Amino acid sequence: MNTLKTAFLMTVMMILFLLVGYLVGGDTGMAVAFIFSLVMNFGSYWFSGKVVLSMYKAREVNKETAPELYAIVEHLAQNAGLPVPRIYIIDDPTPNAFATGRNPEHAAIAATTGIIRGLNSQELAGVLGHELAHIKHRDILIGTIAATLVGTITFIAQMAGWAMMFGGRGGSRDDDSGLGSLFLIILAPIAGTLLQLAVSRSREYLADQGGAQFSGNPLALASALGRISEANQIKPVNNSGPASAHMFIVNPMGRKSLMKLFSTHPPIEERIKKLQMMAGGRA
Repeated sequence: MNTLKTAFLMTVMMILFLLVGYLVGGDTGMAVAFIFSLVMNFGSYWFSGKVVLSMYKAREVNKETAPELYAIVEHLAQNAGLPVPRIYIIDDPTPNAFATGRNPEHAAIAATTGIIRGLNSQELAGVLGHELAHIKHRDILIGTIAATLVGTITFIAQMAGWAMMFGGRGGSRDDDSGLGSLFLIILAPIAGTLLQLAVSRSREYLADQGGAQFSGNPLALASALGRISEANQIKPVNNSGPASAHMFIVNPMGRKSLMKLFSTHPPIEERIKKLQMMAGGRA
């Protein structure tokens, strides 16, 4: 299913580029957009994970430089039946974490210094188990590509604004071009948000369940979610933005994020409730 979703996202990206290329430059613009979309799709598959890690200035650590963190991830990976992913640390006091990569063999987990220092070992294991569940469920590629696509949609909306400002392609189709540009300007941000909802919200519950199973402590993960959510409301993660917000275990934008209806994550209260039910044997 996630493979089909990935193919769908790549197709959507290509169609959007072709549409904007046509609005801006007619047949010539569409040809240029087609080439650009191929490059974007190739780059999204192979390099988008590295791009996201670079955006948050994550630095890689290993068994020697971060032995305690590595030991937790190694133990969880054994429980999940996964190879040990590459581990990154983000120098940020706000607790949060995410996973990225294109498959379990080329996966990475990134955790902020705030989450490593602020949670106890059981809570941290629950969080890292959640991220390993995303890797096992192969959510990481589609989530990373979705981040690229949302960023692309934002760029396309800007291009549409430029096209309308400077009169599009000219000629008898100016009115149609203007209407198309206006359509993209209004609907592109909404489409990006809806895309993130479709990709991320339902997967978070499953990752919570997997994280609780791999760590063996649903209540510790529930406690961690509450603490992380509260901290992110006080101070958002540095450099966080709408394009990559859905990748984190908790929305990293805090009070900057959209209203709950359009949040990229399910309500924390619901996630905690499900984990408490799981601990009680009712889920």
